[in-house]
Amino acid sequence: MNPPKKNQPIAFITGASGGFGLLTSIALAKAGYFVVASMRNLAKKEKLVELAQVKEVETSIKCIQLDVTKQDEIEDVMSEVINLYGRIDVLINNAGYAAGGYTEEVSLKAWRQQFETNFFGLVAVTKEVLPHMRKRLKGTIINLSSISGRMALPGLGPYSASKHAVEGFSESLRLEMLPYGVHVVLIEPGSYQTDIWAKGMGDFTADPSSPYKDKNERLLKIVNHIAKTAGDPEEVIRMIARVAQDDHPDLRYPVGKGVKNQIRFKNLLPWRWLERVILKKL
Repeated sequence: MNPPKKNQPIAFITGASGGFGLLTSIALAKAGYFVVASMRNLAKKEKLVELAQVKEVETSIKCIQLDVTKQDEIEDVMSEVINLYGRIDVLINNAGYAAGGYTEEVSLKAWRQQFETNFFGLVAVTKEVLPHMRKRLKGTIINLSSISGRMALPGLGPYSASKHAVEGFSESLRLEMLPYGVHVVLIEPGSYQTDIWAKGMGDFTADPSSPYKDKNERLLKIVNHIAKTAGDPEEVIRMIARVAQDDHPDLRYPVGKGVKNQIRFKNLLPWRWLERVILKKL
């Protein structure tokens, strides 16, 4: 592993073992960044390493272990990276998964685990870079949200709630940090072919005795259909790479088929109309 070149920008990415995180690591390395690609289980780095070799950017990517739910680990890793490389120019908070199920049947433990990863982990990592970006009067923080952070659906309460929390946090933080030249950005993808659903829906089972049995089965069919027919994640990766290199990025970037229309409809149409459409589909 070669050290970064002089003045080479540094990008730090969480959840880089797969999905958007892996592809963003490659894209930013190709765009000239030195990428610190963190992941909860370093044993899963091989897919990223192999693709980096194929794309001839292996010297611009360093894989490290980081569990965003462990505060001590976050503090040690972020301090080490900043001391080693002098700065982090772009932080991409990507680590996350989607927990599903009807609220009555989702345990509080599952709810807390969802928020520990998707929200509190994101906040904890962000807090470690804020002092350094503030002092440098420069930096970009990109938070991976979702259309579920703007419009919630039944059966995805934990995931939608965590992404709504990310949205509110990012709005507030952007206003706090703009006077210091630090830009906070939300990427809001629709449905794409990544492993996010496989991670979180493994525990989602249609209990034969559940009062929500039919709805659970219908939801599972919809999720499986989405996983097979969703869009190419490269569309999101191009957006992230473009935003990372923008000196004055906007707050929100919805991306994906029908995403902007869904947001527009929610803002303009009476809620009762939306209820009818959503419940009819389920």
